[in-house]
Amino acid sequence: MSVHSPLILWLALSAVMSSVLGLVEDLDRPLFGPPGSPMRLQESDPGVKRAVLFAEERYNKGSNAMHLRKVSRLISATKQLVKGIRYTLTVELSNTQCKKSAMLRTCDFYPESQKLKTEICMFEVWDIPWQGTSTLLKQKCQPKGEPEGEETNKVEDSFNSQALEESVELLGQFKEFVVKYNKVYSSQEEADRRLRVFHENLKTAAKLQSLDQGSAEYGVTKFSDLTEGEFYSTYLNPMLSESTLHRPMKPAAPAQGPAPDSWDWRDKGAVGPVKNQGMCGSCWAFSVIGNIEGQWFLKNGTLLSLSEQELVDCDGLDQACRGGLPSNAYEALEKLGGLETESDYSYTGHKQTCDFTPGKVVAYINSSVELSKDEKEIAAWLAENGPVSVALNAFAMQFYRKGVSHPLKIFCNPWMIDHAVLLVGYGERKGIPFWAIKNSWGEDYGEQGYYYLYRGSNACGINKMCSSAVVN
Repeated sequence: MSVHSPLILWLALSAVMSSVLGLVEDLDRPLFGPPGSPMRLQESDPGVKRAVLFAEERYNKGSNAMHLRKVSRLISATKQLVKGIRYTLTVELSNTQCKKSAMLRTCDFYPESQKLKTEICMFEVWDIPWQGTSTLLKQKCQPKGEPEGEETNKVEDSFNSQALEESVELLGQFKEFVVKYNKVYSSQEEADRRLRVFHENLKTAAKLQSLDQGSAEYGVTKFSDLTEGEFYSTYLNPMLSESTLHRPMKPAAPAQGPAPDSWDWRDKGAVGPVKNQGMCGSCWAFSVIGNIEGQWFLKNGTLLSLSEQELVDCDGLDQACRGGLPSNAYEALEKLGGLETESDYSYTGHKQTCDFTPGKVVAYINSSVELSKDEKEIAAWLAENGPVSVALNAFAMQFYRKGVSHPLKIFCNPWMIDHAVLLVGYGERKGIPFWAIKNSWGEDYGEQGYYYLYRGSNACGINKMCSSAVVN
């Protein structure tokens, strides 16, 4: 595929100019396209009704408001087949007269408009009918604004110099992205689609940038040609937010002393090089293995590179590239009897037949513990005991480049965790407290493979699922 192709450039320019004219975002425009494209749905569609009820339930579960809020108007709804069905809903959400504790079957809206406190919300619900599961991928809400001014029939000159300059700049950015990350697309149509996705992702990154409360820089990353649904289904872990799947773990003994001002296990030799999970939702395995590598080093003085593939293949409690839980992984390793090295059982990025050889075991664990959900206690425990397996909401991570990330809660809801990583340290940068997080998307992600997240506000749910193996 050559990005110099005149036809691709023409298609790309057309896509950009359509966006400039506002045609792409016309809610009344029907959607057509190949399998996998979004399809417009009516309010009467049974799937839409289920998705609306699920979104309402999750919204109210995560809200501290006294009264239940419900959808007062469905503005638009689409569905897209993405390893299941992804519903995108744009709705108006308003206060009812029912208190959450009332558990009434019917709830009327307030008759007074000022008490409705209506919001415009966009929900994305990922439904997998054959598994009977639904997941809220995204929730964005803002107060309903004042009515827009009267429409006019005046049409601006669409091919003005500014629009043309923006089009050329976009194509230049896309070309640079394709070359840098060695992207190859199967057809001109696919290249054009990826350009449109790239353009939308630039807007998302710019929104994250404008609202970030830390020092992070967001922008083009190697994931910039993926839709949010593609990124989620390929690299993230839906099992982490399913609370019913979690088994109880033994609580960790609290740290013996307070946390030092800063700490970094990379400086102590307890953290190995950044690895790459590839196009496989096996982050849970990398998180757990990174923790065990640190625990083994602290008990035995040797930093080994241990096998994530052994967990992907042999952990019967989890779902390999379709997600898993650290608590399950510890239990599976105890039953297996130990871990082989990375070199003896190398990573392939897809599930294979279990090929575990007990005679090649070089490390083992005795049990596992769950840490406190208090960030100060987590820091103190980490400094005394080693790197910690954690999970978080990874929405902002798709476009993270460097700095201390501190997304608004609306972008990074703490009860929607979907990615497991390794907490290796903490500190401050120019007065901004941070967690240092070892990721598993390769060294060409973030800061040499690391993500830095604001510390002190339970950002992105970083405190929700902290655990560690125990090596006696």
